[in-house]
Amino acid sequence: MARLGALLLATALGALLSFALLVAAVASDYWYVLEVAAAGNRTQRLSSHSGLWRVCEALHRAIMVVLPLSLVLVVCGWICGLFSSLAQSVLLLLFTGCYFLLGGALTLVGISVYISYSHLAFAETARQFGPRHVQHVRVGFGWSLALAWGSCASEVLSGILLLTAARALRLSRRRGGPHSVAV
Repeated sequence: MARLGALLLATALGALLSFALLVAAVASDYWYVLEVAAAGNRTQRLSSHSGLWRVCEALHRAIMVVLPLSLVLVVCGWICGLFSSLAQSVLLLLFTGCYFLLGGALTLVGISVYISYSHLAFAETARQFGPRHVQHVRVGFGWSLALAWGSCASEVLSGILLLTAARALRLSRRRGGPHSVAV
Protein backbone atom coordinates (compact mmCIF):
# COMPACT_ATOMS: atom_id res chain seq x y z
CA MET A 1 0.00 0.00 0.00
CA ALA A 2 2.98 2.29 0.41
CA ARG A 3 3.50 1.94 -3.35
CA LEU A 4 -0.08 3.05 -3.97
CA GLY A 5 0.36 6.08 -1.71
CA ALA A 6 3.56 7.01 -3.54
CA LEU A 7 1.80 6.67 -6.91
CA LEU A 8 -1.04 8.91 -5.79
CA LEU A 9 1.34 11.50 -4.34
CA ALA A 10 3.37 11.52 -7.56
CA THR A 11 0.13 11.92 -9.51
CA ALA A 12 -0.93 14.89 -7.40
CA LEU A 13 2.45 16.57 -7.84
CA GLY A 14 2.42 15.85 -11.59
CA ALA A 15 -1.04 17.36 -11.97
CA LEU A 16 0.01 20.42 -9.98
CA LEU A 17 3.11 20.79 -12.17
CA SER A 18 0.99 20.40 -15.30
CA PHE A 19 -1.36 23.14 -14.13
CA ALA A 20 1.48 25.53 -13.21
CA LEU A 21 3.27 25.00 -16.53
CA LEU A 22 0.13 25.50 -18.60
CA VAL A 23 -0.87 28.64 -16.67
CA ALA A 24 2.59 30.09 -17.26
CA ALA A 25 2.48 29.11 -20.94
CA VAL A 26 -0.96 30.56 -21.61
CA ALA A 27 -0.19 33.77 -19.72
CA SER A 28 3.17 34.45 -21.39
CA ASP A 29 3.98 36.11 -24.71
CA TYR A 30 6.80 33.95 -26.05
CA TRP A 31 4.93 31.45 -28.20
CA TYR A 32 6.05 32.75 -31.59
CA VAL A 33 9.44 34.40 -32.11
CA LEU A 34 10.56 36.27 -35.24
CA GLU A 35 14.13 37.31 -35.89
CA VAL A 36 15.03 39.47 -38.87
CA ALA A 37 18.59 40.03 -40.03
CA ALA A 38 19.18 43.27 -41.89
CA ALA A 39 20.19 42.59 -45.48
CA GLY A 40 23.99 42.46 -45.71
CA ASN A 41 24.42 42.93 -41.92
CA ARG A 42 24.63 39.65 -40.01
CA THR A 43 25.42 41.25 -36.66
CA GLN A 44 22.31 43.40 -36.34
CA ARG A 45 19.12 41.42 -35.68
CA LEU A 46 15.62 42.62 -34.97
CA SER A 47 13.50 40.38 -32.81
CA SER A 48 9.82 40.19 -32.02
CA HIS A 49 7.65 37.79 -30.08
CA SER A 50 3.95 37.20 -29.59
CA GLY A 51 1.63 35.14 -27.46
CA LEU A 52 -1.75 33.54 -27.74
CA TRP A 53 -3.68 36.72 -27.04
CA ARG A 54 -2.27 38.98 -29.77
CA VAL A 55 -3.85 37.55 -32.93
CA CYS A 56 -7.61 37.25 -33.34
CA GLU A 57 -8.20 35.12 -36.43
CA ALA A 58 -10.73 32.28 -36.43
CA LEU A 59 -8.31 29.37 -36.11
CA HIS A 60 -6.32 31.22 -33.50
CA ARG A 61 -9.47 31.78 -31.43
CA ALA A 62 -10.00 28.02 -31.36
CA ILE A 63 -6.55 27.59 -29.84
CA MET A 64 -7.36 30.27 -27.28
CA VAL A 65 -10.34 28.14 -26.21
CA VAL A 66 -8.69 24.72 -26.26
CA LEU A 67 -5.72 25.50 -23.98
CA PRO A 68 -7.70 27.26 -21.22
CA LEU A 69 -10.22 24.40 -21.42
CA SER A 70 -7.32 22.05 -20.79
CA LEU A 71 -6.52 24.11 -17.67
CA VAL A 72 -10.07 23.57 -16.43
CA LEU A 73 -9.71 19.83 -17.10
CA VAL A 74 -6.52 19.70 -15.04
CA VAL A 75 -8.26 21.36 -12.07
CA CYS A 76 -11.30 19.09 -12.34
CA GLY A 77 -9.02 16.08 -12.77
CA TRP A 78 -7.09 17.04 -9.65
CA ILE A 79 -10.33 17.22 -7.67
CA CYS A 80 -11.53 13.88 -9.10
CA GLY A 81 -8.14 12.35 -8.30
CA LEU A 82 -8.39 13.54 -4.72
CA PHE A 83 -11.87 12.07 -4.31
CA SER A 84 -10.97 8.80 -6.00
CA SER A 85 -7.89 8.33 -3.83
CA LEU A 86 -9.86 9.10 -0.67
CA ALA A 87 -12.69 6.78 -1.74
CA GLN A 88 -10.15 4.11 -2.74
CA SER A 89 -12.26 3.27 -5.74
CA VAL A 90 -10.66 1.41 -8.61
CA LEU A 91 -13.34 2.62 -10.99
CA LEU A 92 -12.92 6.27 -10.01
CA LEU A 93 -9.12 5.98 -10.31
CA LEU A 94 -9.54 4.51 -13.80
CA PHE A 95 -11.98 7.28 -14.77
CA THR A 96 -9.67 9.99 -13.45
CA GLY A 97 -6.65 8.47 -15.20
CA CYS A 98 -8.55 8.45 -18.49
CA TYR A 99 -9.71 11.99 -17.76
CA PHE A 100 -6.09 13.14 -17.41
CA LEU A 101 -5.15 11.36 -20.63
CA LEU A 102 -8.02 13.15 -22.37
CA GLY A 103 -6.80 16.48 -20.97
CA GLY A 104 -3.28 15.72 -22.19
CA ALA A 105 -4.67 14.91 -25.63
CA LEU A 106 -6.58 18.21 -25.63
CA THR A 107 -3.40 20.10 -24.74
CA LEU A 108 -1.55 18.25 -27.49
CA VAL A 109 -4.25 19.19 -30.00
CA GLY A 110 -4.02 22.85 -28.97
CA ILE A 111 -0.24 22.89 -29.31
CA SER A 112 -0.32 21.05 -32.64
CA VAL A 113 -2.95 23.35 -34.10
CA TYR A 114 -0.95 26.39 -32.95
CA ILE A 115 2.22 25.10 -34.64
CA SER A 116 0.34 24.30 -37.87
CA TYR A 117 -1.41 27.65 -37.81
CA SER A 118 1.89 29.48 -37.32
CA HIS A 119 3.52 27.69 -40.26
CA LEU A 120 0.53 28.37 -42.49
CA ALA A 121 0.43 32.05 -41.50
CA PHE A 122 4.12 32.49 -42.33
CA ALA A 123 3.74 30.64 -45.63
CA GLU A 124 0.81 32.90 -46.55
CA THR A 125 2.84 35.98 -45.66
CA ALA A 126 5.70 34.73 -47.82
CA ARG A 127 3.26 34.09 -50.67
CA GLN A 128 1.74 37.56 -50.44
CA PHE A 129 4.98 39.53 -50.17
CA GLY A 130 7.28 37.21 -52.10
CA PRO A 131 10.19 35.10 -50.94
CA ARG A 132 12.62 37.99 -51.37
CA HIS A 133 11.00 39.89 -48.49
CA VAL A 134 11.09 36.99 -46.04
CA GLN A 135 14.44 35.41 -46.86
CA HIS A 136 16.13 37.02 -43.85
CA VAL A 137 13.32 36.14 -41.45
CA ARG A 138 13.82 33.27 -39.01
CA VAL A 139 10.67 31.97 -37.38
CA GLY A 140 10.75 29.90 -34.22
CA PHE A 141 8.82 29.06 -31.13
CA GLY A 142 9.67 30.36 -27.70
CA TRP A 143 9.77 29.08 -24.18
CA SER A 144 6.01 29.46 -23.75
CA LEU A 145 5.49 26.61 -26.20
CA ALA A 146 8.09 24.53 -24.33
CA LEU A 147 6.12 25.08 -21.10
CA ALA A 148 2.96 23.89 -22.82
CA TRP A 149 4.77 20.75 -24.02
CA GLY A 150 5.98 20.15 -20.46
CA SER A 151 2.44 20.54 -19.18
CA CYS A 152 1.16 18.05 -21.74
CA ALA A 153 3.80 15.49 -20.76
CA SER A 154 3.09 15.98 -17.06
CA GLU A 155 -0.64 15.60 -17.61
CA VAL A 156 -0.20 12.36 -19.55
CA LEU A 157 2.21 11.06 -16.92
CA SER A 158 -0.36 11.83 -14.21
CA GLY A 159 -2.98 9.87 -16.16
CA ILE A 160 -0.64 6.90 -16.51
CA LEU A 161 0.19 7.02 -12.80
CA LEU A 162 -3.51 7.03 -11.92
CA LEU A 163 -4.13 4.01 -14.15
CA THR A 164 -1.18 2.27 -12.49
CA ALA A 165 -2.57 3.15 -9.05
CA ALA A 166 -5.96 1.68 -10.03
CA ARG A 167 -4.25 -1.53 -11.11
CA ALA A 168 -2.21 -1.68 -7.89
CA LEU A 169 -5.35 -1.17 -5.79
CA ARG A 170 -7.23 -3.85 -7.71
CA LEU A 171 -4.36 -6.33 -7.30
CA SER A 172 -4.05 -5.60 -3.57
CA ARG A 173 -7.77 -6.25 -3.10
CA ARG A 174 -7.51 -9.55 -4.94
CA ARG A 175 -4.77 -10.66 -2.55
CA GLY A 176 -6.80 -9.52 0.42
CA GLY A 177 -4.39 -6.75 1.36
CA PRO A 178 -5.32 -3.70 3.42
CA HIS A 179 -7.81 -1.37 1.83
CA SER A 180 -6.74 1.95 3.31
CA VAL A 181 -4.45 4.40 1.58
CA ALA A 182 -2.75 7.30 3.27
CA VAL A 183 -1.73 10.12 0.97
